[in-house]
Amino acid sequence: MSYKIISKFIKDISFEIPNTQAFLMLEKEIANYSLNFDVKSKSYKDNIIEVNTTLKIIPGPDVKHKILTEITCTSLVSIEKEFNNKNALEKIILIQVPTEIYPSLYETFIFLFKQSGVKNLQINKEVDFQKLFDARKK
Repeated sequence: MSYKIISKFIKDISFEIPNTQAFLMLEKEIANYSLNFDVKSKSYKDNIIEVNTTLKIIPGPDVKHKILTEITCTSLVSIEKEFNNKNALEKIILIQVPTEIYPSLYETFIFLFKQSGVKNLQINKEVDFQKLFDARKK
């Protein structure tokens, strides 16, 4: 089954550092945050699917001064007309499209932190969407 990303855009950005203490503690506490992905899709037109990939960091229980950071990238994906294979379609939506758009999503995410004055941010640049897909299936 073939597909093509015909367009992508930033649909939503939330970036909140609520106070000075949260900013000052961020570089120390960032290791206690986890990277989280959410991928949702819906039909847009005949053979076009809207795929929303959301990247956010979630604070662990030890984080005292929490920030909120979330970004959603929407991809409009054209699928060949006769797509009857639901498993192949699911892999396109949950693995292939997020893998393809993640580098620009990551760069935008990091840019927000850099522009906010956070210098030593360590967020995993490599994400294995196949592994995440397989873990979800178990």
